[in-house]
Amino acid sequence: MIDKIKSYLKRLEKNQHLIIEELNVTKKQTNEIEWANIYHDSIRGKVWLENLPLNVGRWAGNYSFFYVLHRILNDYQPKNILELGLGESTKIISTYLDNFLTNSNHIVVEHNPDWVESFKEKFKLNERTKIELLELELKNINGFEVNSYKDFDLKLTNDFDFYIVDGPFGADRFSRYDIISLVKNFEKNKEFIILFDDTNRRGEQETCDEICSILKKNKIIYHTFNYSGNKASTVIASDKYKFSTSF
Repeated sequence: MIDKIKSYLKRLEKNQHLIIEELNVTKKQTNEIEWANIYHDSIRGKVWLENLPLNVGRWAGNYSFFYVLHRILNDYQPKNILELGLGESTKIISTYLDNFLTNSNHIVVEHNPDWVESFKEKFKLNERTKIELLELELKNINGFEVNSYKDFDLKLTNDFDFYIVDGPFGADRFSRYDIISLVKNFEKNKEFIILFDDTNRRGEQETCDEICSILKKNKIIYHTFNYSGNKASTVIASDKYKFSTSF
């Protein structure tokens, strides 16, 4: 009997990590269902959002990401929006420009002309949504090769108050690092919100950590929070927009 118990405990110990992993997956899925309900409740009454077809998850953002995006657009009404990566979030922002943010401008950086053409065939962008096509190149960041937009520093000279980072393709380390060049130029009184997707991954989280380090070094007051469903996204915001970290 004792030998059977010992054998059972050994098997249990061997499978413990699988049990924990399965519990974590279940927790993420449960969180995502809750975020889906929160998102749909939050857009109720905005028929133009209720009727907007979205492909949620996988390469696109998840429900926690889209909820936070919607709340920022609705509550803070940013005037100048920079989005890295053309996709489902572009639909939401452009639809907001059609119906609510009538004085706002939106620039989307994308590297793939075929994807741009395909996207435009299926979705009509607002005239104040402009696409900036920039090729991809590999850059060495802290000893690691990272996908970057070519001439990003030269092309993106406008001032923005809302930054959505969901491109280019992720890297294992210091992913989506182009945003750093913009953050380095923030003045002490700069008001901003950065919404960074996929921060459940190491590379994206490292870049977020570096953003916070730069802000701290330059004595810019900021607030940050991770929103998690089956994926995670991170908000980093100046003091004016601090409540975007508690939606």
